[in-house]
Amino acid sequence: MVDRTTDVVVEVGSSGRTIFRPDETPTPEPRRPTQLPVPAPEKKLTLFALRLAVLEKIASRLGSLGFVWATVVLLGGFAGSLEITDFWFVTVILVIEGARLFSRSHELELQHQSKYTISGINIFRFLVKHVIQIFHQAAHIAGNDNRPPVRERKIVQRNSGQITRTRTWKSSDVPMLPYTGWVFVSRNVSRVFYWLQIASAFASIAISTIQLIKQDYGGNDSKPKRTNLHAALTLFYSLALAEALLFLVEKAYWEYMISVIKILEKVNEECGLERFGTGSVRRFFYDAYSRCLNGSIFDGLKMDMVIFAMELLVTNSLDEQLIGAEILSIFSTHDDYSVDTLQKIGTNLAIIERLVEMLNWRNKNQEDVRMSAAEILSRLASKKQNSLRVAGIPGAIESISSLLENTRDSGEATDEIGENSINQLNLWTLNNLGLLILKRLARDHDNCGKIGKTKGLLSKIIDFTYAEKRLLEKSNVAVAEPYKVLAVKRSLKLLKKLVSTTGATGKNLRMIVSGIVFTVSNIRETLHHGKSQPDLQKLGAEILTFLAFEEGATEKIGGTGGVLKGLLCIFLNNEIPKDKSGVRVSAGESIAMLAQGSKSNCQRILRSNVLKGLVEALDNPLIRLNSARILRNLCAYTAPGQFNEEMKKIIKSAGATVLMAIKSEDRKPQEVMVGLAPHILKLMSTPEELRGIFEEAGVSEEELANALINILKKYEQPVPKVPRIRRFAIELTIAMMKANPETVKTFQNLEMKNELETIFETAAELENFDIFSGTVGLARHGSTINELIEEAMLLLS
Repeated sequence: MVDRTTDVVVEVGSSGRTIFRPDETPTPEPRRPTQLPVPAPEKKLTLFALRLAVLEKIASRLGSLGFVWATVVLLGGFAGSLEITDFWFVTVILVIEGARLFSRSHELELQHQSKYTISGINIFRFLVKHVIQIFHQAAHIAGNDNRPPVRERKIVQRNSGQITRTRTWKSSDVPMLPYTGWVFVSRNVSRVFYWLQIASAFASIAISTIQLIKQDYGGNDSKPKRTNLHAALTLFYSLALAEALLFLVEKAYWEYMISVIKILEKVNEECGLERFGTGSVRRFFYDAYSRCLNGSIFDGLKMDMVIFAMELLVTNSLDEQLIGAEILSIFSTHDDYSVDTLQKIGTNLAIIERLVEMLNWRNKNQEDVRMSAAEILSRLASKKQNSLRVAGIPGAIESISSLLENTRDSGEATDEIGENSINQLNLWTLNNLGLLILKRLARDHDNCGKIGKTKGLLSKIIDFTYAEKRLLEKSNVAVAEPYKVLAVKRSLKLLKKLVSTTGATGKNLRMIVSGIVFTVSNIRETLHHGKSQPDLQKLGAEILTFLAFEEGATEKIGGTGGVLKGLLCIFLNNEIPKDKSGVRVSAGESIAMLAQGSKSNCQRILRSNVLKGLVEALDNPLIRLNSARILRNLCAYTAPGQFNEEMKKIIKSAGATVLMAIKSEDRKPQEVMVGLAPHILKLMSTPEELRGIFEEAGVSEEELANALINILKKYEQPVPKVPRIRRFAIELTIAMMKANPETVKTFQNLEMKNELETIFETAAELENFDIFSGTVGLARHGSTINELIEEAMLLLS
C-alpha cells in the first residue's frame, strides 16, 4: 500500500520532467543567443542635428563677432566719421542680426509644438491651403467676444473615436493675441519667425555685397584717410556676409535633408513608428538639436529614442505620455532593439513604477496609454530579474489584476462589427496582456505567493479557464473569439505554474485552487469539447495532476462527473495525430495520479469499461508506460474479490505482453512492466494458468528469474531515471516464489541471496516513494525496500 504524506514538500523541476522520477539537477534558465548590436536609426537624426548645430554655432559666433565689432569699433570709435549711408547700413545689419538671433531662439521652442516639421515647402503648402480662409476668419472674429475664459479643447481618440475634453491648453493652439484667429496661434508664429530669418539673411547679403563691391565708404571726400575706417568697415561687411551665407547654407542643408531626403520619414519607418506619424521622431530631432545648440555640440549625441520616450513617460501631459508609451512599446517588441530597450527600462525603477501606475487608468482617453504600458510590462516580465523588480513594487499585482475583466456573463453582443466589437477587442487584449504578465511573473516562487495572496485574483484566473462548447469547436464565431481562446490558454498556463509551485506556498495555492468550485468543472468542459484544441486539453490534464498532490483533492476531482471519463477518452483515442500525442501522455499521467492510493477512483475507472483498451495500449509505444502504471494502480488498490471473472481474464491477457517486455526492454519500459507483473501473477489461481502465460510469452520461469538477476546486477546503485526498478524486481521475485514454490530453488541456484545483500547495503530513501515531484518524494510505499529484502530472504531460506 502507498501512504500519502500531508506534510511533504513538493518541488517542481523544469519543463519536460515527469512525476514518476525525481529531477537529478535543476535545469538552468536557457540563455538567449547574443545578438550583434544593430545601429539605432535615430543616430542619423542626432548626427544631422550635430552638423546643423556646428553650422548654426559658427554662424552665430560670426554674427556675435560682427555685432561686437560694429558696436565697439565702428559706432564707438568712428561714429562721427561714418557716412550717413554706412551708418544706416551698419545699423540695419545690426537690427537684422538681432532679430534673427531672437527669432532663432524662440523658433525651436515653438517648433516643438508644431503639427509638422517647419520647412519652406511645408509652409508654402500651408499658406496656399489657408489663404482662402483668411476672409472667413475675419468675418468670424466679431463673434468671439463672448468666449469663456477657459477654453476646452477636443482630442479625437485614435481607436475609440470618442471625443474627450480637458481643462488645459495645448501649447500649439494658444492664441498669442485676441481677435486674430489662426494668424497668431503659437504654431503659426514659428512660421513667421522662419521666414523672418530667411529675409534677414538675404537682406544682410545684399547690403554687404553691395558695399564690398563699391568700397566707397568715404564718398567724394578728398581728405587723406588717417584712420582705419576703411579696413574696419570692410571687415564688418565681410563678417556679415560670411555669417548670412553660412546661415543660408545651414537652411539649404536643412531643406535638403527634411524635404528631399525625407530623413524624418525614413527614420520613422526604420523605428517602426509609421502608423503613428512623424510627430514623435520630429520632436526627438528638435530635442537633440536644442541640446546641441544650448550646450556642447556633442550633447545631442547622448540622446536616443528610449531615453527620450522614458522622459516623456514621466511628464504630466497625456499626449506626451502616449508618445513615450508607444515608442517604448514598439521598441520593446522589435527584434533588433528589444534587448537594449528592456535593459534600460528594467534598470530604471521610476519608469517601472510609472508603467505599473498606468495599468490602473480607466478613463477612455487613457485607454491607449494603458494598453501600451501593459504591452511593455509583458515584455519586461519575460526576464526573471525584471519580473522581480516589477513584482517588488507595492501594489503591482493588484494593478495587473485590474486588467482582468471577464465579460462572460455580461450579455454584451460580441459578434457585431462596430463600436461594441472594437471595445470587446480592446477588453480582451487587455485581459490577455494581464494574463501574460502574471504568467511570466509566476516563474518566480515568491511571485506565485504574492499572486495567491492578492484578493480575488485566483478566482479571476479560474474564471478565464472556462470555455464554452461553441468556443472550443468553432473559434471564428465572433470577432473577439480568437482572443477568448488565447485567454483560456494563457489562464491555463498560469494556473499550471501556480499549482506546480514548491513548498508551503505551492501547498497553499493548490488548496485554494482546488477549493474554488469552478476549477475542476471548467477544466472538464475543455476535456470534453476541446478536440480541436489539444493544447488546452493537455494543460487541463496537467493541472489536474498537480492538484491531485494534495490530500482530498484526488477524491474531489474523481467525484466531479465526467472528469475521469474525459481523461480516459483522450488517453485511449487513437485518432489523435502523432504531433499532438503529448495530450495523451499528459492524460495518462493524470489518470495514474488520480488512481494512486484512491480505491474509489479505481472503482470509477473499472466501471468505465476501459480495461480492454488499457491492456491493448500496452502494445502502443506512445502510451504503454502510463497504461502499465494505471493497470498497476488498479490492481494494487482494488481487492481481488472486486474483480469479476471477465475483468480478471482481461488483466491476465496482458501477462504475455508484460513478460516479453521484461525480457526484451530496457530502462523505463522495463521498470513499469516489472512493476505490473507481480500484480498479474497474484490473479493466477492455478499453476496451470501460470504456466500458460509463460508459454504464451515464450519465456520460461528460469529466463525471467535470470532477467531479474541481471537487473539487480546492472543497477547496483539506485538510479534516479528508474528509481523503482530494483524494488519492483524484488516484488516480482517474491510474487514468483509465492505463486510457484519451485522457483525458490531457481533463485537459489542463481545466487539471488548475494544480490539481495548487495541491494540491502545500497538501499536509499529514493526507492521508498512511488511518485516524485522534483527532488522530493510525494507518495511513500507502505513497506520500505529493506522490508521487501527481508521478506525475499526469508522465502529463499
